[in-house]
Amino acid sequence: MAQILGGITTSHIPAIGGAIAKEKFQEPYWKSFFEAYGKVHSWLDAVKPDVAVVVYNDHGLNFFLDKMPTFSIGAARQYRNADEGWGLSTVPPFPGFPELSWYVIEELVAAEFDITTCQDMVVDHGFVIPMQLLWTHRLKGACPVKLVPVCVNTVQHPLPNPARCLKLGRAIGEAIASYPEDLKVVVIGTGGLSHQLDGERAGFINKDFDLWCMDKIVTNPEAIAEHSIHDLVRLSGAQGVELINWLIMRGALGEHVEKRHQNYHIPISNTASGLMLLEAA
Repeated sequence: MAQILGGITTSHIPAIGGAIAKEKFQEPYWKSFFEAYGKVHSWLDAVKPDVAVVVYNDHGLNFFLDKMPTFSIGAARQYRNADEGWGLSTVPPFPGFPELSWYVIEELVAAEFDITTCQDMVVDHGFVIPMQLLWTHRLKGACPVKLVPVCVNTVQHPLPNPARCLKLGRAIGEAIASYPEDLKVVVIGTGGLSHQLDGERAGFINKDFDLWCMDKIVTNPEAIAEHSIHDLVRLSGAQGVELINWLIMRGALGEHVEKRHQNYHIPISNTASGLMLLEAA
């Protein structure tokens, strides 16, 4: 049977992709940010997952405001990266795992979640930058895991509320645990933490709320799930709602986790960057 080894949270700020492309790892502005990933790299090297389920949000590359599914899952053999207008270099396609994707999709529909299935899917920085941070930029080659993208609407209201996202994560975890092949799986929640990129509160960061969320994502994710989307906008900024991706990751890990690593970094592009490594109990 498949086993979820743990979960990782990481930001996906476009500026990170530019820094990786220009190899700015030792520059003062970036050095402490990149060094924080060392313990995560060591853990990944030790456990050697076969598959990564990546929970992210698209920023207009694969979906736009005219067609924005609440939850969508990739079921392709590969996932192409394309130019999305940030000046980021495109990267080679990422390997998919359609057999596992379809199994999870079928289990989620049976659990009464409405899922959009994508047999052809392009992925933007919300997906690519976490992969670069965790694997490809240091390996200088192909991504060593197969991937199942789970894309969540954090752009076009109405958004799925935190409680529903936590339930979705639990359903994903149950589906993976019942998959009848021996696989080692890691679940990645991307985005955040607090940030607002436009309007009167542009540049807004709420460190106290971010640190509270990083504590509760370990000990009591239901406390975060009690918030409404409007609560998250007020407390973490319009784009801080990406926290719901973290909740889906956390739900997939089961009731108890062990925190192995955490880092909180300000600022990168007016965004509070959160990194966590949680091991499934």
